[in-house]
Amino acid sequence: MDKHISSQFDAELNSISTRVLEMGGIVERQIQWAVQALVEEDGALAKRVLDAEREINELELSIDADLSTTIARRQPTARDLRFLIGISKTVSNLERAGDEAARIARMVASIAESGYGRRLPVSELRLASELAATMLRRALDALARLDVEEAVAIMREDDRIDVEFNGFVRKLVTFMMEDPRTISPSLDLLFVAKAIERIGDHAKNIGEIIIYIVKGLDVRHAPIEQVESVVR
Repeated sequence: MDKHISSQFDAELNSISTRVLEMGGIVERQIQWAVQALVEEDGALAKRVLDAEREINELELSIDADLSTTIARRQPTARDLRFLIGISKTVSNLERAGDEAARIARMVASIAESGYGRRLPVSELRLASELAATMLRRALDALARLDVEEAVAIMREDDRIDVEFNGFVRKLVTFMMEDPRTISPSLDLLFVAKAIERIGDHAKNIGEIIIYIVKGLDVRHAPIEQVESVVR
């Protein structure tokens, strides 16, 4: 009987994990589509990003319901409970990352209408968005393997996105100073850049969640050097 219950529990965990990875894949595509739509001023592609929101929201509700049911029915302890709590936090971070991608998509029309979109360094956001999407994919892969070393590497990678963001802000300031007519679309682009930075933050959060699941430690406010010493 115990073995049967254990097998059922494992199957429930696998089902939940599979849907979390599916949700992450959708968010990753959203990010790529959103930035491509921005660079190419493609309203149809921006709409695809927004349409994907419904699918993400449905997955979030479905996973949350199954998590609640599993915790109530199985009453897991120790690492299994940490895993389920970590999955819940991961789902929340993925949903918010999807919101940031949708925010970028909503900026497409505004920037295109300004007529200054192609004069601004929009294409330079590609690198930061690719970094953010890659971080998110690596974070989900690390979650699937519960790989704490990769989790730390992802947390370090967040600094690269911050560097890209700061550099992009300086360029926008230059554009605004040289041509005040670009102030409004430049501010829209600033919000886009900030959304990309936040996506990186959500990937970093998933890295912290992995360490919580495996080590039982909350490292959200710990210096990266301290986190590295913990996982060794």
